[in-house]
Formats: sequence, structure tokens, C-alpha cells
Amino acid sequence: MKKSCSLLPAVILLSSCGGSNNPPSPPVPTEPAITACSADGGEEESVYRPLDQQELLSGIMAGKGEEVFHDAFEHGDLIFGTKFTLGQGGGAFIGSNESSHYTRIPRADLNAPGEWGDMTRDVMRPTGPNAQSCGSCHSQPIDDGAGPTSANVHRIPQLEHPDLTIQRNTPHVFGLGALQRLAEEMTDEIRDAIPKAKAEACAQKTEVTKDFSAKGVKFGQVTVTCESGTAEIVGQKSKLEGVSPDGVVRPYEWKKNVAFLRDFMRHAGNNEIGMQGVELVGKDVDEDHDGPKNELSVGDMTAFTIYMAAQSRPVTKIELDDLGILAANKQKLKPEERTQIQNGEKLFDSIGCTACHKKALTLDSSVFYEPSNSLYHRDDKKLFKTKGQVQVDLEAEGVKPEHPVKFDLAKDLPDNRFCKGTQETLLGAFEKQNGKTVVRLYGDLKRHWMGDELSERVDELEDPKEYGNGHMSLVNYDPVNAILPQASYGDYDVEKGKAIFGTRELWGVACTGPWLHDGRATTLREAVNWHHGDSNDSRNNFNKLTKSEQKDVLAFLGNLVLYVNQAKNGETPDPLSEECEVKDEDKS
Repeated sequence: MKKSCSLLPAVILLSSCGGSNNPPSPPVPTEPAITACSADGGEEESVYRPLDQQELLSGIMAGKGEEVFHDAFEHGDLIFGTKFTLGQGGGAFIGSNESSHYTRIPRADLNAPGEWGDMTRDVMRPTGPNAQSCGSCHSQPIDDGAGPTSANVHRIPQLEHPDLTIQRNTPHVFGLGALQRLAEEMTDEIRDAIPKAKAEACAQKTEVTKDFSAKGVKFGQVTVTCESGTAEIVGQKSKLEGVSPDGVVRPYEWKKNVAFLRDFMRHAGNNEIGMQGVELVGKDVDEDHDGPKNELSVGDMTAFTIYMAAQSRPVTKIELDDLGILAANKQKLKPEERTQIQNGEKLFDSIGCTACHKKALTLDSSVFYEPSNSLYHRDDKKLFKTKGQVQVDLEAEGVKPEHPVKFDLAKDLPDNRFCKGTQETLLGAFEKQNGKTVVRLYGDLKRHWMGDELSERVDELEDPKEYGNGHMSLVNYDPVNAILPQASYGDYDVEKGKAIFGTRELWGVACTGPWLHDGRATTLREAVNWHHGDSNDSRNNFNKLTKSEQKDVLAFLGNLVLYVNQAKNGETPDPLSEECEVKDEDKS
């Protein structure tokens, strides 16, 4: 749908001076100011009501896919910001002596039938509910942003061990759709390595080794022999690194253990705000014993997912400055500041940080589908209604892979659209280069060992047989569907696993302090110095830099910001939040 932009006066007429008889000066053209464009969305709602999935499907079938996308986005936005009441299903029954329906500390001590810690429940929660709305925690420095340490989530990954608790700091949700699309394409590349190695080995009647490589990120290798005429994987020479045994890349959670947004959102709704989706617990089921049933419809979950997937990409101070909206419509960065940022980016690469925090990965297709067209990033219909899986037949409800809600990450994202005369700037969209879509995430979607200094009391992924139960994921991934033989896997190192985390994408990092998985780092310098294990060399290299060079690196990180314009059509865009200013308190 085309945008209609407000056209501002393009000239200023200069009147003649005092009693001069000279003819008036010709009009002097001026550059039109940049303003917020008109919103391109569905019908805006102010009060939450359940959304019927069949309405979305009917619109898609009628050829109104663009309208369906915008309506779903608006409805998902409403869900994200609504402070759900107990009457709507917010919160959960904590226990017989607890009149509150919310808790920031997991209550495994309340374990009678129906209480928080009842281990016989169909949906055991590792945390909360701890807030009335998503926006209560994702609020820093703007809506959909990160959260302070006061909003940390306390979790019990293994309910039978209530003494083993962990904390998770609230991350921002910008750019989430691009992460799933990257994971989908990377999974295909990883899993394709084996059939390609088999074909090559048999063609040459020899042994062949291929990297499990995806978009330049190496996830191990596979060795195949075909000397006998039949392709066989050599287990002792093959291994996967930084990804689950099924080769599926999972872009969400601090441990990179959730594959697709819908799966994450249904559990976030339940765990954090106590709104249980029908697909999580079944129809007409009050699983959390708080009174209401059918708290989030299947259509709600589709809209919730679309809203999260269509969040704008993080940007940079330099981009905002080039548009003239960094600071109240006045350029702020001085030439020396730009030079410092650019030098810091070069140093960031030279000291080895981009080994994991890769500047950019590219997409072959920028179209996001819900449900995904990847078998590994949507619910398995063979498991519908089975214990521990989705409790309704999603396809029967209208969530059909052949008729998805879809949008283009490179042009359809609703937020951060600006007009300058008749020219429109899609700041929130992902850029195209040479037919590819560039995702400047500063990450690799891979797990790494971060060293004993970041070791937790328990590893969320410790028990592969129970993978997914309690970890905000319904799907049991490990070791089911492993793509390598058992000989490729040694004993799982539990102690090392306690300090394995997925690479945190650095886009927007300047606006998301405190940093690291539990918010322990109060400055970016501290965050750098908590890096050990696989990233030990980079940390040491940073500390070998001169003080001036270190400041350049921090200035580069300070350039990576979150921005959402709230100004209305024709108004001057909002400036960047002052909370995105990075402070370096090095006193040496």
C-alpha cells in the first residue's frame, strides 16, 4: 500500500527591504523537513477482544493478505500493551494461602494439587506470572525495549530442584522476525551438508569431509565414506558445535533453545503474564486455576507472533544523524565522533570480537511466514493434541502453512517510516544489497562456552530427554532427530554446559543496559571483561588496547541503538532517547 506523505512548503518568500525600489528577490528553494509518515495499519483497537483465526484465514483466502497482516500487527500490539485483569485471565492461582496471582520468585514450595509447584500439572511453569503486561518489562528505554535488573525473571529450570534458580534479564524484541528467517535458512544449510557429502563421497568412492557451515558460521563438520559403495557417516570424525543434535538453529532465549516465535510467545504469555493460550492448554480448560478459560485464542497467538516478528530493526546513531533526527531534529554527532565510531568498529574486528559477533548475515528471502514454511520452525501437526505438545489441531483452527500470514521484512514493517517531501525513508526495514537482505545483527545464532566466571548453578539444557519441558518450548528436540550417529557425541559436560550461552546480538546494545544474561554488567566495559571461555582472547586483546582505543570500541558499541518514532503524521520525529548514551566509568 502506498504511503501518503504530507508536503511541506518548499520555498520561503523573502520580502524586499525598507524603501528599496529593487525588485523582490526570487524565491530561494529549501530542503523539505523530514516528518513522520502517515500510519499504514489495520483498524486500531483500544480494548482487547479475542481474535478469531478463521477471520484471518478468510481474509487471506479473499486475497486481502496485506490487510490481514496490518490487522494482525495492530491486534498483537494491543496484546503486548494490555494490562490483563484477573477477569481476562491475567495471573494464575499461586497457592491456597496466596491471594496474589503474581510472583517474581518461583513458588515450588506450594505444591499441593493445582498450586504453582504441582508437578502433576500439564503445563509446569518455571517462573511467574510476574507482570500484567509485556510492556511492563519491555520498556527500556522505549516500548518493546529491554528491562532493568528490577524486572529480572527468576526461574527454576528443573522443578524437582527448586534450590537451583537462575535469573534472566529482559532483552529487547527489535528485529525478531529476521532472526527466525536467518535460523530457517541456516538450518537448511546445516542439514544439507550430509546429503551433499554422501553424494560427493559416492561419486568419488572415497572419504569426504564437509563443514556444517551456514552463512559463514561453522557449526562443526561431517565425514562420510563411500568406499563400500554405500554412504556412511564416520561418527568418530563428525561433530556438531554450537547447535542441537538435529542441526536446527534456534534463535531465541539466552541459551538459543527456542526455534520459532510462536512457540516462544505462547510460553511467554503463560509464564510471564499468566495468559494461557488455547493452543497451550486446550479449549475450555482452566489449567492455571484462576477462573477464566480460553484466555488467548489461536488468532490472538497468530497476531501476537506477527507483531513480534514485524518489529523494526535496531539502527545506529549515524543513521539517525544522517536523517537529522538524532537529537530533536538537529545533527549532534561531530566529525571527530564519527571518526571515533568508525575506528572503534575496525578495532572491534581486529581484536577478534566479530568471530562471534558477526557484523551481518544475509537472507536469500526476506518474506516472513506465519506459520513458517520451514518444517523445523513450526509445530509438527503429527503431534497435535499429544501430551506436552499443542493441545488443539492448529491446521483445523485455520493456521495453515499453505495460507500463511506473510510480510516482507525489507519493505512492510509498519514503524519508523519517514517522509521528506514525496520521498519516503523506511528506517525500520531491512536493507537490500545485490538481491540479498542484510541483517546487521552482530551475532551468529550459535552457542558458545563463556567460561566458568559466567557459570550458573544449573544448565537449562542439562537433560536432553526432557529438552523443552519448562524451557519455554513445547517441542522435544534433543536427542530426537539427531543427524549424526551416537558415536559423534561424547558425554555431555554438565559443568561446561552451565556456562554455555548463545551469542547475544549486539544491535541496539547501547540502549539495553544492564548487560549479560542476568544484568550483572552495569557498563559495557564490564560486559566485555566478563567474557572468558571461547571469547577469552578477544577480552584480552581489548585490554591490551590503549585507553584511547578502548574508548573508540565503546563508542562503536554506543552507536548501536534502538529507536521508535512516536510522532504522528506530519510531525517532527522524536529524538533518540537519552538513556541510550553509553557511560564509561573506567577510573584507571
